[in-house]
Amino acid sequence: MKKIIVLLIFPLLSFAQTNPTTPSVKESGKVDSNKFNQMYDLLATPNMFRTASGAPGPAYYQQKADYKIDIELDDKNSRLSGSETITYYNNSPDTLEYLWVQLDQNQAAKNSQSPLAENQRTQEVFTPNNFANKFLKQGLDRGFNIEYLKDAKGNAMSYSINHTMMRINLAVPMKPGEKVSFSIKWWYNINNYQQDGGRSGYELFEKDGNKLYVIAQFYPRMAVYNDVEGWQNMQFWGSGEFTLPFGDFDVNITVPADHVLNATGELLNRNEVFTSAQVKRYELAQKTFDKPIVIVTQAEAENSEKGFSDQKKTWKFSAKNVRDFGIATSRKFIYDAMAVQLNGKIVMAESVYPKEGNPLWGETSTLMVAHTLRSYSSHTFDYPYPKAVSVSAADQGMEYPMICWNFGRPDENGVTSTQIKNGMIGVIIHEVGHNFFPMIVNSDERQWSWMDEGLNTFMQYMAQEELGTNFPSRRGSPKGIVPYMSSEQSELEPIMSNSESLIDFGNNAYAKPATGLNILRETIMGRELFDYAFKIYANRWKFKHPTPEDFFRTMEDASAVDLDWFFRGWFYTTDFVDIGIKEVKQYYVTETPPTALKDIKISKRRFGTENGPYLYLVSDKNSELSTDKNQPFQLDSVKLLSDYVAQNFTEAEKATMKTPKYFYEVEFNKPGGMLMPIIVEFTYEDNTKENFKFPAQIWRKNNETAKRVFATEKAIKTIQIDPKLETADIDVTNNTWPKVEAKSKFD
Repeated sequence: MKKIIVLLIFPLLSFAQTNPTTPSVKESGKVDSNKFNQMYDLLATPNMFRTASGAPGPAYYQQKADYKIDIELDDKNSRLSGSETITYYNNSPDTLEYLWVQLDQNQAAKNSQSPLAENQRTQEVFTPNNFANKFLKQGLDRGFNIEYLKDAKGNAMSYSINHTMMRINLAVPMKPGEKVSFSIKWWYNINNYQQDGGRSGYELFEKDGNKLYVIAQFYPRMAVYNDVEGWQNMQFWGSGEFTLPFGDFDVNITVPADHVLNATGELLNRNEVFTSAQVKRYELAQKTFDKPIVIVTQAEAENSEKGFSDQKKTWKFSAKNVRDFGIATSRKFIYDAMAVQLNGKIVMAESVYPKEGNPLWGETSTLMVAHTLRSYSSHTFDYPYPKAVSVSAADQGMEYPMICWNFGRPDENGVTSTQIKNGMIGVIIHEVGHNFFPMIVNSDERQWSWMDEGLNTFMQYMAQEELGTNFPSRRGSPKGIVPYMSSEQSELEPIMSNSESLIDFGNNAYAKPATGLNILRETIMGRELFDYAFKIYANRWKFKHPTPEDFFRTMEDASAVDLDWFFRGWFYTTDFVDIGIKEVKQYYVTETPPTALKDIKISKRRFGTENGPYLYLVSDKNSELSTDKNQPFQLDSVKLLSDYVAQNFTEAEKATMKTPKYFYEVEFNKPGGMLMPIIVEFTYEDNTKENFKFPAQIWRKNNETAKRVFATEKAIKTIQIDPKLETADIDVTNNTWPKVEAKSKFD
């Protein structure tokens, strides 16, 4: 029978440090309830449409809207007119008494409510141009002018327009499984987006009088009807973008004959709109995988921009299973393309840009499109569309299926600063990446901007890292979100806030959710678990309409990692991360009990014996301690323990024993309300390092402090929390022991 030796810990020597400037837990938004509670109080109840696993349920449905559109651009007057036939399919179990159509251009109408909803303050300094535009210029009405709405038989239909929404009153309610077709004719004045603002419009080149058009939200579009909102007919105020049903598009676009045009979908009449030489160049591009092939050359574009043709051309496009349609057209366009191989499927990466974009655009744009398609496909699903197009448009960054507009050009001498080039690369990756979120994983942008902007910014961060150039990512790294999360609580709102209510749109919709996903992948879940779960989410919900609940549930369901604490804190509150070292205690082993313990009755229930023998961990400051405090612990120096080991372990067992020489107890505190793993780095006296990571669950029974005991073979010189800045800790002054005084701004 083995003898029992009991080790008693008696804290004496302690190194405590405090930081009086750290915000209190109360200030961080902490509540008394357990932060590890499951999110039953926050998430919608699972049902037959959306399951508890985060997957579409057996009764899941979504509507479909097909479009046949004919439009014509009046370049001289910057006016677009069109007619469309929409066929709408009711796949829901509900009978519909009316339909809702989005009229997003009405956000810029003269009677728009959007400008009236904005706060204003006096601007004290103006350029003459700015002053004239603001106070003197009488702007055109940019809203839709609806000429008619007719049913399939040509009869006028009843409708009512409320700001950016039009209700079509059905003469006969639409039953489940039925479809209805109707036609709309309209026109509107196209905006100069650099003067009037907007996600689309035209850019005017004053030197040659040409315009570069990026056209979107140009047609009345069906609203979404689903199991969550019913009709998603929230008004378009300007910030919350779009939510749209999938459908098939056949679009004929008539423009001046000297224009080069690209758009969503496959071009059906290439031989009619390009020269035979340009068609041959495109065919070469379809076989070229290492570099772009120039299809419309700079010389050809420069020749076209000198004349303003009175002739017309009609470009015909067809797009299947897309939620929207975008167009770019100009006589200034250079056009290049290359092929991208995605698991046996060839996709075209393309760019159109004016000569003012070269040499930057010719050298960079299409290569970045190709890189984005490869990167995003590897983390989600193979890009399903036939092409992706990057359009050079000054001051823009906007996305539509298969096409996007992006800022970034050289100066007038063709010189590009590093900042401009990196900004252009970043926006191309981001906007092309939007093909995945939300063009395919079709979340509700009007309600939750973070579901597309945040997820896409996270994917952008990974794509930029994969460039292998030490790319200076602006958003996504934990240290980058610290200034925002350090702001006054009154200036913050949870990520789970409606798009139109966000004060700091960039940080709340883009940076913070992207950073959160980065922390999940790198620190909490690990890449293998995260990547698998994220890919499951993307594949479950491609070509469908996911909600936040579907994302949260899928990430847990596919990984077996409880993330309710993380989603609750990071997405539903404004809690910040702040973990510090409160106290460090060092101990030594002895057989001599401290005076304070001599009269304490030892619990047999706890130790299995009331009579010992006992060992004690005591401080080197204890006057009764016989061990030299400068000597590390040696097994032979404690006879009671060495005898025990000699009598109870074989030589083979002794050979595998640890040899600790120093004993420490470290107490961590959490001034911040946000839970996070504790990441610790020890630097020993010989300057070697050792790292430890304790999961967030270490806080589950005490939200204020956590303690860990370390038995080390070397003396600890310093302790540091989060040495690589991977948790977005807003205050690193309490992250080290011994405490390091931060340098002042003066220093």
